[in-house]
Formats: sequence, structure tokens, C-alpha cells
Amino acid sequence: MRTLFAVFAMLAAVFGCSALEISRLESATLQLDRAIKERRNYIALRQRQIDSVQAQLGRHDLYKPALYMSMANLYKSFNNDSSMAYLRRGIAATTGTDSYPFRFRYAEQLPLCGLFDTAHSIFYGIPRDSVPPEMLADYLDAGRQMHSYMAAFFGDYPEVAEPHKDQALAFQKEMLDVLSHDSKLYKFNRAEYAFLTGELSYARVLLEEIVDSEHPASNIRARAAHHLSKIARDNNDVEAYRYYLTLSALADVLSATRELVSLQDLGALAYEQGDVRRAYGYLSDALENAVECGAPLRMVNTAKVLPLIESSYSNEISESRRDTVMVIIGLAVLMVILIVILLVLRHEIFKMQRLQHKLAAANTAKEVYISQFLLLCSIYMDKLNQFCKIVTRKLSAGQSEELYRMTKSGKFVEEQSREFYEVFDNAFLHIYPDFVLRVNELLRPDAQLEIPPQGSLSTDFRILAFMRLGIEESQRIAQVLNYSLNTIYSYRNRLKARAIDRDNFEAQLMKIDSVV
Repeated sequence: MRTLFAVFAMLAAVFGCSALEISRLESATLQLDRAIKERRNYIALRQRQIDSVQAQLGRHDLYKPALYMSMANLYKSFNNDSSMAYLRRGIAATTGTDSYPFRFRYAEQLPLCGLFDTAHSIFYGIPRDSVPPEMLADYLDAGRQMHSYMAAFFGDYPEVAEPHKDQALAFQKEMLDVLSHDSKLYKFNRAEYAFLTGELSYARVLLEEIVDSEHPASNIRARAAHHLSKIARDNNDVEAYRYYLTLSALADVLSATRELVSLQDLGALAYEQGDVRRAYGYLSDALENAVECGAPLRMVNTAKVLPLIESSYSNEISESRRDTVMVIIGLAVLMVILIVILLVLRHEIFKMQRLQHKLAAANTAKEVYISQFLLLCSIYMDKLNQFCKIVTRKLSAGQSEELYRMTKSGKFVEEQSREFYEVFDNAFLHIYPDFVLRVNELLRPDAQLEIPPQGSLSTDFRILAFMRLGIEESQRIAQVLNYSLNTIYSYRNRLKARAIDRDNFEAQLMKIDSVV
């Protein structure tokens, strides 16, 4: 059980560390991207520092050599041409050992312009024994940096680069004997020397201490993080490699350093990881800074990789454009579909509105029909009551003969039928307002029925109206209309004879729509 818990604890620690690594990498990447966007602000800040020292040059003739050195240091890795110009002024303004700092710093920067022989001549033109003890550390550091630049330039030619690396390492080893062991410069050079001589574990400890303790914009922090990235790369730790490169590039950007070696390497790594857009951005920025700085060595290194990445970036942009076109086409198709759907919906809405109007009209017609039916019932009840009173009165008065004559004449029935027809016609035409016209459409042109007055029906139309209402039996129609059965048969046969399609006349009649 303890073994199992130990395994789980170890796995948790591993995954926890991995998550932490990714988290801090993402944070550092966001900081770098933000800093690159604000790079002009950091450059402006460094330019203000330069302008401040420049203003002092016009006021202090006595301290001009010191101010020249300050200007050269401020311009270093910012504008190398200006830095070297102030070093030349310093050389011209001093003599003897006072000129040494300007001369060996001038020789240190010449390899950045490709002037290797001139740099070698100037640097080694200073007798080693003549360098004062207080200048020795700067002298050795300049020699180390000069040979490091030469080795970097000839990186593709080991037979040329290796002697320069060995010479740079020799200068650094001698520096360790000269520098104060309590200084940050000693700690960094000791760590760098350990890294270059293969003491990677010791170098890593010292370099991590420097990265953790130095200001984010410190040049020493940038260099220490860059060495840590190389250690991580050699250990195949890609996440750590990218993280320390990001820290190094961030320090360069924050300090307005334009020799962006780490950003260059970071761009190449981003390209290897398939992030072409970021790779192109980093390398373009590194090249732009190298041009502004006047550092041909950095321009050459960046120019080796940038064309390939630019080609990939162009392809990615082309693909992105194609994707954009496809998306636009897709959106256009969807828009057309949407328009079609909207038109269909609009048609359905109009259809529903017409149906609603039709239903409303139908409801109105039904209400009228019901009210007419109730009115007819009321009239018949009233008439029946009146007829009962008349019969009772006539019988009570012994006037049965008069009552017989009144009923035999049929006048009473005719009056009731006339009122019934009036109510029926009005109610039916409310439900089937175009019934008359539709019936005539079913008849031959030469056999059209005469259109009756508005709001009424002729006997022919009235018989057809009953048939449309589903009362198909001739006997029932005869009873309602108070006609003989033979009369109804006669009417129906005559109407069929007038029809265009005699056999289907009654079926077509049933298809005449109401307002519903």
C-alpha cells in the first residue's frame, strides 16, 4: 500500500511540475508578446537616457571622455554605429592608458561589422603588460567578447570558429582571477565558464540564481537565461528551452536591446513547432532591430532562416485567404438559404393571415347563420302560437268552415315559406359568397343560370345549395322547400343537362368552398 501511495505521489509531482512548466511558459510568452507590441516605448525610454547624457556633453568639457564612454555604453546593442562613433571620439580625445578602454571596446565591437582583421590589430596592438590592473577586467572581457563574436560569425566553419572559442574561454578564465568574487559579474562569468567547460549541473544552479535575482530587464539576466535555454535544449526539454529563451528575449526587449539573439532562436523554435505566424513575427522583429542596431552579424543569422519562414508564412496567409474565401462563399450560400427560408416563412405568414381572415369571416358567417336560424325558429314559434290562437278562436266561435278555407288556400304556408327562403338564402350566401358564380362555371356557356338579385337565390340555386350542404335526398329537399318530389327530380335532371361534365356535376358541386 505504501508503495502504491508513493507511485501516486510521484506521478502527481511529475504532472504538477509539467503543468507548472506550461503555466509559466504561457505567462512568459504573453509578457513577451505584450512587450514586443510596446517595444517603441522601451526604445523611447532608452533614447531619453541617451539624450540626457548628450545634453551633459554640451556643458562639461572636463568630463567629456567619461561621457563619451557613457554614450558608447548606452548605444551598445542599441545603435552600434553611434556606439563606435563615440568610442572613436574617446580615442581621439585621450592619450596613453586613458585611451585603452576606448580602444579595446572599439575592437570588441568591430567583428559585428565584419572587420575581424582590424579588430584583431587594434586589440592586440595594446601591450598586455601595459594594461593597468584596474582596467584588466575590462580588457579581458573585451577580448573574450571579440573572439566570441568571431566564433559566432564563423559558426558554419568549425576549423575557424574553434580557435576563437578557445581564445574567448582563455580570456574568461583569466577574468575569474581578476574579478571580485562578490560581484555579479564574477558570478555570471563563473556560471558561463562552467557551462562552456561542461560543468552543466553547477552552471545551471548559478544561472538559475541569477535569473531569479536579477531585474527582468537586466542584460545579465538575458544572457543567463539564454545559457539555461541551451542546457535545456541539450537535455531535450523543449518546454524549458522555450521558456528560458522567452525570458531572455523579454529581458532584451524590456532593456531596448536590439541584438535580439534569443528572439531569433525563439522564432526558429516556433517555426519548428509549426507556429509559423509567431515565428515570422519574432524573426521579422529581430531582423528589424538588427538593421536599426547596425549589426550585420545578427542580420546574417536572421536572414538565413527568415526566407524559409517567410515562404511558409506566405503559404499560410494564402491558405488563410482561401479559407476566408470559402467561409465567405459558405456564408453567401447560407445567406441565400436564409433568404429563401425567410421568403417561405413570409409566404406562410401571409397564408396564415389569409387563413385567419378566412376563419374570422367564417366565424362571422356562422354567427350570422346561427342568429338567422334562431330568428327563423323564433318566427316559426311565434307564427305557430298565432296559428294555434286563431284555430282555438275559430273553433270556439264555431267557425270551422272559415278555418278550413283558410288552411286549404295555402296562403299561410306560402307566407312561412317565403320568410324561410329569405333567412336561408341570406345565411347560405354569407357562408358561400361566390356560390352563384362557381355554379355557373360548372355549366355550359349557353346554359348559364340567371343570376338572382343580391342576397337571394332562385329555386335552381336553392336546390343546389341544399345539395352542397349535404342534403342529397330529393325527398328531404322537397319537404323543406315544400315542392313535390317529381318537381325536385325535374329540377335536378335539368341542371345536370346544363352541366359541362354531367357525370361529375354533383361531385364538382361539393367542391365549391365556403369562406372557411
